[in-house]
Amino acid sequence: MRITKRTNIAIRVLMYCAAHDGELVTKSEIATVCNASENHLAQVINRLAQLGFISTQRGRNGGLMLARPATQIEIGAVFRELEGPVPMAECFADVDNSCPLTDACRLRGALEDAAEAFYARLDKVSLDALVCGNGALLDILAPKACPA
Repeated sequence: MRITKRTNIAIRVLMYCAAHDGELVTKSEIATVCNASENHLAQVINRLAQLGFISTQRGRNGGLMLARPATQIEIGAVFRELEGPVPMAECFADVDNSCPLTDACRLRGALEDAAEAFYARLDKVSLDALVCGNGALLDILAPKACPA
């Protein structure tokens, strides 16, 4: 399984916001620290706001921040929303499925089970668990972020 670039950037955005808990941060700050283009970030930030993970404020003193505490953001939920129903294999697609084995193949069920196990494991991980207490990450994102 390969995570899309969109989801990868979304997790960076969320971790950056968690490291700056309670502060408005800017897209340009995130772009610089997280090595992402501002155009791509704009799309990801818009989607995260639509999903209720972050809140945004427009204007000269605008920015973005977590919409709820990092302890209440499950990474599995973020992945499910952003990865969406992307077909894992050709036979998962409703259109463009030319596999002649689809009706008899048992691999699809195994792959579906594996994907659900993947998400179930990520459901046990909060954004807070990724950021707080992670000194190496906080040195990169925000040295003063989470209390010991």
